[in-house]
Amino acid sequence: MKLGARVFKTGVAIVFALFIAELLELPSPVFAGIAAIFAIQPSIYRSYQTIVEQVQANIIGATIAVIFGLLFSHHVVAIGIAVIVAIGIMLKFKLEKSLSLSLVTVVAIMEIQGDDFLTFGLIRFVTILVGVLAAFVVNLFFLPPKYEVKLFRKIYFLQDDIIRWTRLAVRQASEHTSTKEALSKFKSRMQRVDTLYDFYKEERNYFKNKKFVKARKLVVYRQMITTSKKSLELLHRLHNHENELAQLPTQFHLMIQERLDFLLTYHEQLLLKYTGKLKPEHSEWSKHIDYVQRNELMEIFIKQITYAHDEGDTEFSSYHLLYILSRILDYEENLEHLDTLIVSYQTHHGHEINVEFEEEFI
Repeated sequence: MKLGARVFKTGVAIVFALFIAELLELPSPVFAGIAAIFAIQPSIYRSYQTIVEQVQANIIGATIAVIFGLLFSHHVVAIGIAVIVAIGIMLKFKLEKSLSLSLVTVVAIMEIQGDDFLTFGLIRFVTILVGVLAAFVVNLFFLPPKYEVKLFRKIYFLQDDIIRWTRLAVRQASEHTSTKEALSKFKSRMQRVDTLYDFYKEERNYFKNKKFVKARKLVVYRQMITTSKKSLELLHRLHNHENELAQLPTQFHLMIQERLDFLLTYHEQLLLKYTGKLKPEHSEWSKHIDYVQRNELMEIFIKQITYAHDEGDTEFSSYHLLYILSRILDYEENLEHLDTLIVSYQTHHGHEINVEFEEEFI
């Protein structure tokens, strides 16, 4: 079982909320702990958004509870109707994420009996608000998330696995079922990468120079993710058309294999270049003198189709091969663009590379 930072922050937020509630001598401090559970979020920006929404939800819930409590006393049917009304209003104002807390506020206030209903209702409202604020403070100062390092780590290791499987696939060395299972896992891992990118994008910088650097980083990371997706699409094509790939003429198959080996090595070097392990001006791409250009590759492909047609080769599938070639060329173009962005970033902000990259990626 893996316990992440959010798990620990949830526990700390509950303890902190209960502590503040007891310090203020609020009755039923458990409601502060319940509110803290709902308020913990994976990023500081989302925590800020949540606290604004939950304060609104708390006010709406408390208002409805007081109105129904005064009009219909504390009958269980009145509580049910109040909950329905609260849900309708919350949905109307598009506060679905804070709906649970609003309902907790309604029930917490309406279950109070006695003449001091309004006083105790106000106290319950404040108690729940304390829990929300306590969670925000914990999220702000306790184990603040470092999404840039997490994001690059996910991209780096995911791409490393895709590269290894692609090298196996183009050599017809991977087992069909194993490759299919790996592709399924890669898809879910890519979704987690997209989520981490959104978290990193939402992180706020309060200094103008940092905002500019962050904007450039976002462009680089977005292209990293796009390029990884292109490599994953290529692996899908190699897997889906492995039979057609096996039927290619040996010389043409070797040319595709060599091209992919070069592109995959190029991708590995780009990720190392971003961490500062390679010089910005270094590019295996520019040193590869004998590399077949894209237009030359297409000419060879057309000649191969013509030759296969003249020879009456029915096993050669130009249609499926075109799918594979299109993915290779698309992947290649995105690698070139990623190289340009990384060189540009390091030229202007090379000193801004996260020092944790130096420690982790050797």
